[in-house]
Amino acid sequence: MDKFKRNERLAVMTQVLTAAPNKIFTLSHFCEMFGAAKSTVSEDAAILAETMRQFRLGTVETVTGAAGGMRYRPMTQQGEGRRFMENVCEMMRAPSRVLPGGFLYFSDILSDPELVSGMGRLFAGEYYDAGVDFVLTMETKGIPVALMTAQALHVPLIIARHSSKVYEGSAVNISYVSGKGVIETMSLSRRAVREGSTALIVDDFMRGGGTARGMLSMLGEFNVKCAGACFVMATESAGVTALEGAKPLMLLGGVRDGAPIQVRVADWVK
Repeated sequence: MDKFKRNERLAVMTQVLTAAPNKIFTLSHFCEMFGAAKSTVSEDAAILAETMRQFRLGTVETVTGAAGGMRYRPMTQQGEGRRFMENVCEMMRAPSRVLPGGFLYFSDILSDPELVSGMGRLFAGEYYDAGVDFVLTMETKGIPVALMTAQALHVPLIIARHSSKVYEGSAVNISYVSGKGVIETMSLSRRAVREGSTALIVDDFMRGGGTARGMLSMLGEFNVKCAGACFVMATESAGVTALEGAKPLMLLGGVRDGAPIQVRVADWVK
């Protein structure tokens, strides 16, 4: 096997670690890849960790124990998350986003890979040590940001649906009251969730918290613990009171024709 130079090893290690955030790679994995000793790979990991820290690109952590190794966690530095969300809020304040009936258009925001990836990292950074086993969302607009959160946490994404699908096998169905006060149905495949695991709820918008409480009830049917609930946006009137412990990135104060759109970054975003 060819002997690799340190700069070559560091380039490959960076690609492998950043392509699978929060996944633990053993030192043996890289030793076999490069044909190098563990001491050499450990030195490379130390250099990579210091470089990531210096340039504020995330953290490379060493995990001890039998299943230990190293992992990369994409962290948002103090102040950067807030600046990122301030830019998103500025986009949301465009008068052209106001739709008839007082609705605010932001489907383009939820479809932008760079924006939803940044939001996913903000959510994931709050729950790296919460033991999350999967991310749960409700179809359909919350799927992109939920997927990016799941990627940053290195866990599966599970989607609750309005009705069961034949190709998903047997399912649990519940009724819940949506934020609009309408009784709706939620369905989740029995094969998708392992009893006793831990979930993180991620969705696009919270008005009254009805859909989120429905997902909480669904998790209860599977005896699953909820680590938290994250939303791209919530109404200012609901804030975090509609659902205890909820973390919306943005708070919507109001949308009225002829008046400035009131959108601000939530206080927890630093």
